[in-house]
Amino acid sequence: MTHDSITTLAVGDSTGRFPFTELRVPTPKGDLYVRDYQGDGPAFVLMHGFPDNLRIYDLLAPPLVEAGRRTVTFDFLGFGQSGKASDGSYSFHQQLDDLKAVVNHLGLDKIIPVAHDAAGPAALNFAIDHPEKTASLVVLNAVFADSAVATLPELVAFFATPALRKLALKALQTPEQFQWIAGFQGEQFRNSLSEQYWERYDSFLRPIINANFTQQGAGLAFAQMTSQLLAEQKRNTARIPLLKTLDIPVKLIWGRSDPYLNVDFAKEFQSYFRQATLTLVPGGHWPQIDDPLLVAKAMLS
Repeated sequence: MTHDSITTLAVGDSTGRFPFTELRVPTPKGDLYVRDYQGDGPAFVLMHGFPDNLRIYDLLAPPLVEAGRRTVTFDFLGFGQSGKASDGSYSFHQQLDDLKAVVNHLGLDKIIPVAHDAAGPAALNFAIDHPEKTASLVVLNAVFADSAVATLPELVAFFATPALRKLALKALQTPEQFQWIAGFQGEQFRNSLSEQYWERYDSFLRPIINANFTQQGAGLAFAQMTSQLLAEQKRNTARIPLLKTLDIPVKLIWGRSDPYLNVDFAKEFQSYFRQATLTLVPGGHWPQIDDPLLVAKAMLS
C-alpha cells in the first residue's frame, strides 16, 4: 500500500476552496487514512468515535480551514478507510498509538486534540502523557471516565455488557439482526433531535454509519472497542486527578439534546479540569454535524 500523498478536494466542496492532502500513515498493525488541511497554528486533530469515521467532520473542517487553521482528520484502525489490524485486535491503547503515529508522521509540534464520543480516552490520555505537545483540548459529547449521570446508548451497552457478549457477537454475525438493533439505536438519536436536524441526520450521518459497517468492515473493531469500554472508563477514573494538573485551556462544546451524554454529564466533565469552559449548542450527540458553524465559532473563540 502506498504512503504517497495525493491532493484532492474536500468531500461536498465542489469549489475547491478547502483542499486537503490524503495520506496513509503506517503503524505496526496497519495503515491509517489521514486528511491534512493546511493552515497555521497548532493543528486541530479531529477524532471520531465507535460507530462512525472521519467523515463526521466533513462539515466542521471547512470553517476551521477558512479561518486559517491547520486541521487534521483520520480514521482509527479498523474504521473508515484505514486498514484492518494485522493481528485482528483493537484497543484504546492502540487508538492512542494511532494518534501518536499521525502526530509524528506529520511532524506536528503542538496539537489541539478534538475528541468526540469514544475518542475521549485517546485525546485526554494524550494530553496527560504529552502535555508538552498539547496546546489545548476540545471535547465534543465524549466519554472518558465512570459517571453516575450519563448512560450508554443501548447498542453500546449491549456490546459492552460482559454477560451479553456471546449474544452481541451472534447478532453482529447476523446482518438482519444487527441492522435491526442499529436501526433502533439510530431512531433513539434521531428522535432526540428537534425536527430541523432530521434531514441532515438522514441524508448525512446515517449513510456514514451504515457504510462504516456494511462497506468498510468496522464491525470487528466496533465489537472489540465496545467490549473494553467499561474497563477503560474505570481505568481513566483513576487518571482524573492528572487532568487537574494540565495547565491548558479546555473547551467543552456540547450538543444539549444528547439523550445519553447529557448536560449534567457535560458539567461533570467540565469539573475534571482547572481551566475548562462549557458551550452548549442546540444539536444532539453529533454537534459537529448538527451545528458545525456554532462549533467552529466556539473552537476558534
